[in-house]
Amino acid sequence: MKTTSNRFVGIVQAKQKLQRTLSQRIRMASAVADVPKGHLAVYVGKDYKRFVIPISYLSHPLFKDLLDWAEQEFGFNHPMGGLTIPCTEDYFICLTSSLN
Repeated sequence: MKTTSNRFVGIVQAKQKLQRTLSQRIRMASAVADVPKGHLAVYVGKDYKRFVIPISYLSHPLFKDLLDWAEQEFGFNHPMGGLTIPCTEDYFICLTSSLN
């Protein structure tokens, strides 16, 4: 009986893990779907607030500095799964406002 119980617990845990993985993928897919063509989503600040910006910002020298900072801070593999900028939201808003 104990082995049947252990198998049941293992199945339940596997099902829960699968549900978490699927729900995370669904959230990521829906997040990608609401980014208009010619834009990308970035995450900013301690709370990782999401901003959608034009891709033209990527070629601006000030924004390139932010990208270099992000690379130093996070490398190319970050748990958010997206481009994460390690500055405050206020700084990001000020910078992107000046790029408009």
